[in-house]
Amino acid sequence: MGTVTRGTTNPNRLRRMDRWIAAAHGAALRRAADPVAVDLGYGAAPWTAVELLHRLRTAAPRVRVVGIEIEPARVAAALPYAREGLTFRHGGFELPIAERPHLVRAANVLRQYDEEQVAAVWEGLCARLAPAAPDAPGGLLVEGTCDEIGRRHVWVALGPEGPRTVTFAARLGSLERPSDLAERLPKALIHRNVPGEPVHAFLRDFDRAWAAAAPYASYGARQRWIRAVRDLTADWPVADGPVRWRQGEVTVRWEALAPRRPAV
Repeated sequence: MGTVTRGTTNPNRLRRMDRWIAAAHGAALRRAADPVAVDLGYGAAPWTAVELLHRLRTAAPRVRVVGIEIEPARVAAALPYAREGLTFRHGGFELPIAERPHLVRAANVLRQYDEEQVAAVWEGLCARLAPAAPDAPGGLLVEGTCDEIGRRHVWVALGPEGPRTVTFAARLGSLERPSDLAERLPKALIHRNVPGEPVHAFLRDFDRAWAAAAPYASYGARQRWIRAVRDLTADWPVADGPVRWRQGEVTVRWEALAPRRPAV
């Protein structure tokens, strides 16, 4: 289920997303009896699936990764890279595995779909996640977009109940202003960066906070970013803290950035 994408991939491209997943979801993966993660649409080469296994195992040593691709030739090319804890399957959004995954990462996949298709894909993938329990938040779907070498990235995190947060992440030395990240907004938001939509207001306020934090630039881009994000917390529901800000990240509650009207 799905459409063959361009398959562009590069080693280390998804490092920012992977680091965030390990920090935000590592404890849930460790608690799971048999944690399974899916790299959905890994592309023309399996580098991102190999790297996902390595990075997740620093946080959850028992995790298994399944790379899923809709193009059979890409699956065949990936099979020599299979190893203990890493397998590859042919398929798409239906997730052709028996288990309910504790993580699904879909990077640079929905970018090539129409906006009105996003909600149904999200709903279908969230329905396949491991369910929430009294002592566990359930599985996590991380869906977003990055540039070709992973310097700029924006993703949405969703649980079985739906969208939770939006994370903006960057190599800070590559940014002139935070709104440079607008070109990497996921499909659900990229066409909403217009006046009257929350994500446009957020990026406008972020640029203003960045400009006001200019005196901190003498201490480096990281200190300027931290100061700008700290100022943003006065008006926006920032969901993380300085530990993540120092990584060039900021996470905001989904409801604050969600489109005002459904896609048409």
